[in-house]
Amino acid sequence: MTDAATVEHAIESRRAIRAFLPDPVDPALVRRLLELAACSPSGTNMQPWRVRVLGPQARARLEQGLIAALDSPDLPIEEEYRYYPQTFREPYLSRRRKVGWDLYSLLGVVRGDHEGMKRQTQANLRFFGAPVALMVTIDRDLEIGSWLDLGMFVQTFLIAAQAHGLDSCPQAIFARFHPVVRRELAIPESEVVVCGIALGKADPDAPANRLVPEREPVEGFTSWLD
Repeated sequence: MTDAATVEHAIESRRAIRAFLPDPVDPALVRRLLELAACSPSGTNMQPWRVRVLGPQARARLEQGLIAALDSPDLPIEEEYRYYPQTFREPYLSRRRKVGWDLYSLLGVVRGDHEGMKRQTQANLRFFGAPVALMVTIDRDLEIGSWLDLGMFVQTFLIAAQAHGLDSCPQAIFARFHPVVRRELAIPESEVVVCGIALGKADPDAPANRLVPEREPVEGFTSWLD
């Protein structure tokens, strides 16, 4: 393929993967993906991203703490930052509902199946079984522009991974459990827990990985001004 076709394929084939094979990933490749992601643009070259790649002990400790928190009625779970609006309106409400129920339909989870939903949350907190787990943070005193920069960093990482034959899933759920993440990974209060990233090879037989979210056509979000 041409360079342009390779880039386009990586962009179009990337999806959020929710079940991974246990196949290991070369740590040198993970480092290379981070080097590529660091080429992302940032205002005045601030490079506001921070990443922790979790080793086996740190990951086991984190996952154990997260599952315990999920089952504990005593631990208040509050978002580290507001990802979604307080009140959804159209067209965002319909899009959110559709992708959610499309996923649960593939998983065989019906409305009101709280145990099924809990199992999926547990899988999420375990990085969907991916062999590589990363945690992304940003300094708390930075502003919206730096968050935009961080988003471009994460996207560049995901696309670079896809180009290298790896699948991924950015995971905002960890922001809800930030007290546990902070405690188990020794993340200071001066950093915001933004998201995790699961990285590895997709399990081709997992029903969840058949989900292909619909995308709006260009005409739906673009105005061409004379």
